[in-house]
Amino acid sequence: MRNIDSYSYQCGVIDCFNEMVYAGVKSLALSHPMDSAEERDALLPYARELCQRYGNQLYIEDEPLLSDLFPLSLNRGKHNILFYRAGHVLEEYLRLKERKAALVAEGAYFGGNRSQVAWEYGRLLSYPAESIRRLIAENTDREQV
Repeated sequence: MRNIDSYSYQCGVIDCFNEMVYAGVKSLALSHPMDSAEERDALLPYARELCQRYGNQLYIEDEPLLSDLFPLSLNRGKHNILFYRAGHVLEEYLRLKERKAALVAEGAYFGGNRSQVAWEYGRLLSYPAESIRRLIAENTDREQV
Protein backbone atom coordinates (compact mmCIF):
# COMPACT_ATOMS: atom_id res chain seq x y z
CA MET A 1 0.00 0.00 0.00
CA ARG A 2 1.24 3.48 -0.81
CA ASN A 3 2.04 5.76 2.12
CA ILE A 4 0.07 8.97 2.44
CA ASP A 5 1.19 11.99 4.41
CA SER A 6 -0.79 13.02 7.49
CA TYR A 7 -2.00 16.33 6.03
CA SER A 8 -3.47 14.67 2.94
CA TYR A 9 -5.06 11.95 5.06
CA GLN A 10 -6.67 14.52 7.37
CA CYS A 11 -7.96 16.47 4.35
CA GLY A 12 -9.64 13.30 3.10
CA VAL A 13 -11.24 12.73 6.50
CA ILE A 14 -12.47 16.33 6.59
CA ASP A 15 -13.97 16.01 3.11
CA CYS A 16 -15.68 12.72 3.96
CA PHE A 17 -17.20 14.02 7.18
CA ASN A 18 -18.39 17.23 5.55
CA GLU A 19 -20.13 15.21 2.85
CA MET A 20 -21.77 13.05 5.54
CA VAL A 21 -23.03 16.13 7.40
CA TYR A 22 -24.23 17.69 4.15
CA ALA A 23 -26.12 14.51 3.22
CA GLY A 24 -27.78 14.34 6.64
CA VAL A 25 -26.08 11.08 7.59
CA LYS A 26 -24.46 12.78 10.59
CA SER A 27 -25.61 15.80 12.60
CA LEU A 28 -22.17 16.32 14.10
CA ALA A 29 -18.82 15.02 12.88
CA LEU A 30 -15.36 15.28 14.41
CA SER A 31 -12.02 15.51 12.72
CA HIS A 32 -9.52 13.00 13.97
CA PRO A 33 -8.03 14.26 17.24
CA MET A 34 -4.72 16.04 16.71
CA ASP A 35 -1.85 16.41 19.15
CA SER A 36 -1.37 20.14 18.67
CA ALA A 37 -3.41 23.21 17.84
CA GLU A 38 -0.80 24.02 15.18
CA GLU A 39 -1.41 20.72 13.40
CA ARG A 40 -5.16 21.33 13.53
CA ASP A 41 -4.87 24.98 12.50
CA ALA A 42 -2.89 24.03 9.39
CA LEU A 43 -6.05 22.26 8.20
CA LEU A 44 -8.43 25.16 8.85
CA PRO A 45 -8.17 26.84 5.42
CA TYR A 46 -9.08 23.56 3.73
CA ALA A 47 -11.80 22.82 6.30
CA ARG A 48 -13.33 26.28 5.83
CA GLU A 49 -13.28 25.88 2.05
CA LEU A 50 -15.08 22.54 2.32
CA CYS A 51 -17.63 23.90 4.78
CA GLN A 52 -18.39 26.69 2.34
CA ARG A 53 -18.72 24.18 -0.52
CA TYR A 54 -21.05 21.88 1.46
CA GLY A 55 -22.93 24.60 3.33
CA ASN A 56 -21.69 23.33 6.69
CA GLN A 57 -20.19 25.09 9.67
CA LEU A 58 -17.17 24.32 11.81
CA TYR A 59 -16.17 24.80 15.41
CA ILE A 60 -12.58 24.79 16.63
CA GLU A 61 -12.38 22.55 19.70
CA ASP A 62 -9.42 22.72 22.08
CA GLU A 63 -11.16 21.06 25.04
CA PRO A 64 -13.07 18.12 23.59
CA LEU A 65 -15.89 16.48 25.48
CA LEU A 66 -14.49 13.52 27.38
CA SER A 67 -17.02 10.76 27.93
CA ASP A 68 -17.18 7.00 28.14
CA LEU A 69 -18.05 6.87 24.43
CA PHE A 70 -14.38 7.09 23.41
CA PRO A 71 -11.12 6.10 25.12
CA LEU A 72 -9.79 8.93 27.27
CA SER A 73 -6.35 8.78 25.63
CA LEU A 74 -7.95 9.40 22.24
CA ASN A 75 -9.24 12.86 23.22
CA ARG A 76 -7.61 14.22 26.39
CA GLY A 77 -5.34 17.13 25.49
CA LYS A 78 -6.21 16.83 21.80
CA HIS A 79 -7.49 19.36 19.27
CA ASN A 80 -10.39 18.81 16.89
CA ILE A 81 -12.57 20.46 14.33
CA LEU A 82 -16.30 19.84 14.69
CA PHE A 83 -18.50 19.91 11.59
CA TYR A 84 -22.25 20.52 11.65
CA ARG A 85 -24.95 22.01 9.47
CA ALA A 86 -27.55 23.34 11.91
CA GLY A 87 -26.59 25.78 14.66
CA HIS A 88 -28.69 23.96 17.24
CA VAL A 89 -26.37 20.94 16.93
CA LEU A 90 -23.38 22.95 18.15
CA GLU A 91 -25.55 24.43 20.91
CA GLU A 92 -26.53 20.90 22.02
CA TYR A 93 -22.87 19.83 22.05
CA LEU A 94 -21.83 22.85 24.12
CA ARG A 95 -24.75 22.35 26.53
CA LEU A 96 -23.74 18.71 26.94
CA LYS A 97 -20.19 19.80 27.83
CA GLU A 98 -21.62 22.30 30.34
CA ARG A 99 -23.92 19.69 31.86
CA LYS A 100 -21.05 17.24 32.25
CA ALA A 101 -18.92 19.94 33.93
CA ALA A 102 -21.79 20.74 36.32
CA LEU A 103 -22.26 17.04 37.16
CA VAL A 104 -18.53 16.71 37.88
CA ALA A 105 -18.58 19.86 40.05
CA GLU A 106 -21.59 18.52 41.98
CA GLY A 107 -19.96 15.12 42.47
CA ALA A 108 -22.81 13.57 40.48
CA TYR A 109 -20.92 12.37 37.38
CA PHE A 110 -21.35 8.64 37.93
CA GLY A 111 -23.83 5.88 37.18
CA GLY A 112 -26.79 6.93 35.08
CA ASN A 113 -25.64 10.55 34.78
CA ARG A 114 -22.29 9.47 33.39
CA SER A 115 -23.89 7.00 30.99
CA GLN A 116 -26.40 9.60 29.83
CA VAL A 117 -23.61 12.00 28.81
CA ALA A 118 -21.97 9.29 26.68
CA TRP A 119 -25.31 8.28 25.14
CA GLU A 120 -26.24 11.86 24.27
CA TYR A 121 -22.83 12.42 22.73
CA GLY A 122 -23.27 9.31 20.62
CA ARG A 123 -26.69 10.50 19.48
CA LEU A 124 -25.26 13.90 18.51
CA LEU A 125 -22.75 12.01 16.37
CA SER A 126 -25.70 10.13 14.80
CA TYR A 127 -24.45 6.74 15.96
CA PRO A 128 -27.01 3.90 16.09
CA ALA A 129 -28.00 2.77 19.60
CA GLU A 130 -26.20 -0.56 19.23
CA SER A 131 -22.96 1.21 18.27
CA ILE A 132 -23.21 3.55 21.26
CA ARG A 133 -23.81 0.60 23.57
CA ARG A 134 -20.85 -1.31 22.10
CA LEU A 135 -18.45 1.66 22.21
CA ILE A 136 -19.29 2.35 25.86
CA ALA A 137 -19.05 -1.34 26.81
CA GLU A 138 -15.69 -1.83 25.07
CA ASN A 139 -14.09 1.34 26.44
CA THR A 140 -11.74 0.50 29.29
CA ASP A 141 -9.76 3.78 29.12
CA ARG A 142 -12.11 6.03 31.09
CA GLU A 143 -11.72 9.37 32.79
CA GLN A 144 -11.26 9.25 36.56
CA VAL A 145 -13.27 12.01 38.24
